[in-house]
Amino acid sequence: MKRLVLSAALAAAFCAAPLSAQADGHRTMSKEGATLYFIAPADGATVSNPVVVRFGLKGMGVAPAGVEKKHTGHHHLIIDAPLPILGEPIPKDDHYRHFGGGQTETSVTLSPGTHTLQLLLGDHNHIPHEPVVQSKKITITVK
Repeated sequence: MKRLVLSAALAAAFCAAPLSAQADGHRTMSKEGATLYFIAPADGATVSNPVVVRFGLKGMGVAPAGVEKKHTGHHHLIIDAPLPILGEPIPKDDHYRHFGGGQTETSVTLSPGTHTLQLLLGDHNHIPHEPVVQSKKITITVK
């Protein structure tokens, strides 16, 4: 009987582990069916500078960085780079642009040529949600 109680206690501890990880900000849960997409530009578009990029999000809300609220996050624009390591804070540089104020659009100046763009939703700590909420990667040409 003691083994059964001990086993049950260990099982409860392991089941609670993901909840404690969420509580300290490592992985915030996304809402099932949430989608992130580009309103503009369209995949395959030829554009000129400055490039206006509009972010679309369905099924979740937008909140500034630092604001912890269920089923919300803020946008990150990835330019000519792969998705960052998931489960860690999203880098911040010319390839990984943060919109921690809750912005839903931006203008960027890109060199002439072909570029890839992708959106990634981050939680209050700039960490991608679980499961990850990301857009399809699109390709644009800047003339």
